[in-house]
Amino acid sequence: MASALHKDSSQGGVQNELGPLMRHWRSKRGKSQLDISLDTGISQRHISFIESGRSNPSRQALIEIAQALDIPLRERNLLLQAAGYAAIYSDSPLEALEMLSLRKALQRMLHQHAPFPAIVMDRYWNVLMTNDDAPRFFNCFIDMSTRPEPRNMLHLIFDPTGMRPFVVNWEQTVHSLIQRVHRESVGRVVDEKTEALLRALHAYPDVKAEWMTSNAHAISPSSPVIPLSFAKDGIVMNYFSMVSTVGTPHTICAQEIRIECMFPADDITEAKHLQMLGH
Repeated sequence: MASALHKDSSQGGVQNELGPLMRHWRSKRGKSQLDISLDTGISQRHISFIESGRSNPSRQALIEIAQALDIPLRERNLLLQAAGYAAIYSDSPLEALEMLSLRKALQRMLHQHAPFPAIVMDRYWNVLMTNDDAPRFFNCFIDMSTRPEPRNMLHLIFDPTGMRPFVVNWEQTVHSLIQRVHRESVGRVVDEKTEALLRALHAYPDVKAEWMTSNAHAISPSSPVIPLSFAKDGIVMNYFSMVSTVGTPHTICAQEIRIECMFPADDITEAKHLQMLGH
């Protein structure tokens, strides 16, 4: 197998993709070949030879390098495939049988967060699961049945026919959400599909190009969080979110999902929320 990989390297095969991929991730993480050598115990010379295509790494060596570079599982599969190995991290959807225990845990978390909205989203903010109170909450503002599936939380906030008319301080909210896109991207990497999502959001009316960056903007030091505020019947309802992830994921889906739980930021919001949802 090693000789076959070496032949691919000299003839422009898949092995040629490995070196640029490794250099890309080293650059993104700000690490030198020496850093990776110290982190993995693999000689710097061998790492240099892998990047130049002069040496064929074992699968285990690539896994150790990927761990040292904190490469997300989806991209680790690409790294392995570039070296001629099969992908090892499952990309099964949340509905798959192997995800049953995780799905049950998510359902338990969602149920326990009642009467406030709780949502499970994928890497691209598409809604995978919710508790009963999430659609009930948003249906108090708009008809959620008209929203295309998979429903996307960012599109919901940006869209003038969605929640945008009800969002207080919409521009500040957009700024904070875009920062979250960059901050919460898996492995701190904004991939091509995330870039496509940001471009789609930029296409909405009155969205400025500078909002699409991760540059921080001034926030009030008096508040521990930036609230997500909605206006309903002349009352401003302030919420904040707590986001949870799976601690030790070993599948792509498990690594990429996020559980977002909305909490009232003040007593007035809590009372209005309970009244609005009939609790």
